[in-house]
Amino acid sequence: MTWQPEQIPDQHGRSFIVTGANGGLGEITTRVLAAKGATVLMACRNVTKGRQIAATVEGDVQVAELDLADLESVRRFASQQPAFDVLINNAGLMNIPFSRTKDGFETQFGVNHLGHFALTGLLLDKIGDRVVTLSSIAHRHTPTLWIDDLNYTGRRYQRNLAYAQSKLANLMFARELQHRLAAAGSTRRSYAVHPGVAGTDLFTNTETLIDLVAKQAAGLVGHRPDIAVHSTLLAATATDADPTIYWGPTRWAQTRGPVRQSPSSRLSQRRELWQRLWEISESMTGVIYALPQVRL
Repeated sequence: MTWQPEQIPDQHGRSFIVTGANGGLGEITTRVLAAKGATVLMACRNVTKGRQIAATVEGDVQVAELDLADLESVRRFASQQPAFDVLINNAGLMNIPFSRTKDGFETQFGVNHLGHFALTGLLLDKIGDRVVTLSSIAHRHTPTLWIDDLNYTGRRYQRNLAYAQSKLANLMFARELQHRLAAAGSTRRSYAVHPGVAGTDLFTNTETLIDLVAKQAAGLVGHRPDIAVHSTLLAATATDADPTIYWGPTRWAQTRGPVRQSPSSRLSQRRELWQRLWEISESMTGVIYALPQVRL
C-alpha cells in the first residue's frame, strides 16, 4: 500500500525545525505537521515572508531567522534553540549564477550542504529523535565529487554541476551521519530523502529565460508539491522507517510516484568519499561533531 499523510501519527508533544519553510516544500511540510498537532519552528532567511505564511497556518508555528549562507547566523540560530525532536534540512538553491556566501563558499554548496552540515552539528545535542536531509535526483548528474576543489577555486563554474554536487553532498552527509550515530550507540537517526520533481519556486531563481517556463515544465514532468513532500513526511514521522534507505518517489526516473526505496548513483555509495567530505566540511565550517568515525 502506498504511504499517505493520513498515516502520520498524532504529533502533539513533538517539535520540529524546518529550514526554508517560507515557501515551497518547506511551507507545505510545516502545514501538514502543524495540522497533525506538532510544534513547528519555521527557520527562514526571509522572516517577513515566513511570518505572513505562519499567520495562515492552523496550529502551533513560530518563525525564526536563519541564513544558511552566513555561518554567524547559523551559530546564532542554533544557540537560541531548546531541545526538540526533529530537524528537517529542507532549504535549498538551484542552478543560480556564481556567487559566494558571506564566508566565501560557492553559494549552492555553501547553502545546500555546508550550512546544513554546520546547523545539524550545532544542534545535534538538542535533537531528540532524527534528522531528515533533502537530496535530489540531480545528485546523479555529476560525474564526480570534486573533493579537492569543492569551493570552485580552480575550475570553471557550471551551475547545474554545482547544484548536483551539493545534492550529492546532502546524500553523503545524511548517510555518514547515520553511520556515526549508529556507531555511537545513539537512538537518533539520520534520513536521506528526495522529493522527485515538483513545480515550486526553486525553479525560478536561475536569472535566465528558463525561469519563465521551468516551474510549469517541472509540474508537468513531476507531481504536485503536496505530493512531493511525502518522502520528507514519511522519514520525519514514521516510527519504523529504515534510516539506511534513501526514500523517494520511484516512477518515471524517480520524478514522481509512490515513496519507496529509491536508487542512488554508484558515486553516492562510496563510503570513503562520505568520510572525506565529512572531514573537509568540518574544516570548512569549523563545526566538529562529537561522534566517532566509522571505519571502512
